[in-house]
Amino acid sequence: MLRSLPMAYLAGLRVRDITPARATVTVPFKYLTKNPFRSIYFACLSMAAEMASGVLSMMNTTSGSPVSMLVVGMEAEFTKKAVGLIAFTSEDGLRIAQAIAESRATGEGRTVVCTSTGVDQAGDTVAVFRITWSFRAKKK
Repeated sequence: MLRSLPMAYLAGLRVRDITPARATVTVPFKYLTKNPFRSIYFACLSMAAEMASGVLSMMNTTSGSPVSMLVVGMEAEFTKKAVGLIAFTSEDGLRIAQAIAESRATGEGRTVVCTSTGVDQAGDTVAVFRITWSFRAKKK
């Protein structure tokens, strides 16, 4: 991660779980991720939320014909102060795989709105992010 996503590495993001259908990424509350209000800075939360759906996207683009992927939109709701270890889970892996397969078959772009829900160690939701990904099969 240090070579491809140095800021995520420095912030302490870690992929905790990954299957074809879902992924969980954690972000800790520490010196490099804190804000002046003694919680995790929203940009660090958004990195973890994006990475949860991003690793699912990368799993599906690495095999087969090349596909470009790009975040084209983001929306977030913050419901509780984020302190401690926050785990963001996206369960959109199958929808991502379907969109990529359709783009490869048709050559047209597809978008998927992925939801990443962040929970604290008590199981309380601290934030919900909706990341819009665009996938387009590259022409040969």
